Amino acid sequence: MFKPIDSRAARQLPTVAIHIDGRAVRVAAGQPLATALLAEDALPLRYTAVSGAPRAPLCLMGVCFECLVEVDGRRNVQSCMVEVREGMQVRRLNGAPRAGGMV
Repeated sequence: MFKPIDSRAARQLPTVAIHIDGRAVRVAAGQPLATALLAEDALPLRYTAVSGAPRAPLCLMGVCFECLVEVDGRRNVQSCMVEVREGMQVRRLNGAPRAGGMV
């Protein structure tokens, strides 16, 4: 669905290291977290608390709230509205939090 226009140019961009569910990956610096997660095939980003349906980025402009993840311990961050940065800890969500803060 979303692909770089010129993959050679994308490969020449500086990169930063982020951690997705504990897995270290290098992604292009300056891009929204949602596009980095799509490029790393880290889908779905979450499952709904009510039906358990999988969710992934949809609008990439902060309207749909389908791209919610946990970033550096902060839940329900819109990944399309956050720029990747070195050392970012990202965790995909799995339903509503349970007592004690565990999902």
